Amino acid sequence: MVVDRSKNKDLTSNQSIMEVLKEKLKSTGFKITPQRRAIIEVLIENDDKHLSSEEIYDKVRVNCPEIGLATVYRTMQLLDEIDAISRLNLDDGCIRYEINVEGEDAHHHHHLICSECGKIIEVKEDLLDSIEEQIEKDYKFEIKDHDLKFYGKCSDCQ
Repeated sequence: MVVDRSKNKDLTSNQSIMEVLKEKLKSTGFKITPQRRAIIEVLIENDDKHLSSEEIYDKVRVNCPEIGLATVYRTMQLLDEIDAISRLNLDDGCIRYEINVEGEDAHHHHHLICSECGKIIEVKEDLLDSIEEQIEKDYKFEIKDHDLKFYGKCSDCQ
C-alpha cells in the first residue's frame, strides 16, 4: 500500500507531532527556540515531501527571514541526534529529512523514487519482516534496521 500523507493532514495531528518534538528537545536539555519551532513547522507542513536542508531553509525564510542557513544545518543535526528526524540518502549527493516521532527504535519505511521527476513515494509496510527473521536465524545476526529504495517511473511519468 502506498500512503500519500499530504491528503491525511489535520491540525490535531500536526499539533501532536509538535508536542512530541518539543518534549524530545526538552528531555534532552534543549529549548524550542523560535528558529527551531519554525524549522519543525516546515517539516510538519511538508511531511509528504523529503526536504533537503537548503529546501527547508528556503521555506523557513518565508516566515522567518532572519534565519541563517547555518542555523538550519545545526538544527537538523540536533534533531537527527535526538532521533526526531530520519535522514534519507538517495545517492544523489543530497541528504533529505523526514520527521520521526517514533524515535530510534522505529523501522524506516521503504521509498519509491521516480527516476524521471524525482518524486518520492513512501511505502508504509515493512516488506522485509520475513527476510529479516530468516537472516537473523540463519546468520545469528541481530538486525537493527534496514533501508530499501526502489527506482523506477511513477504513474505520472509512465
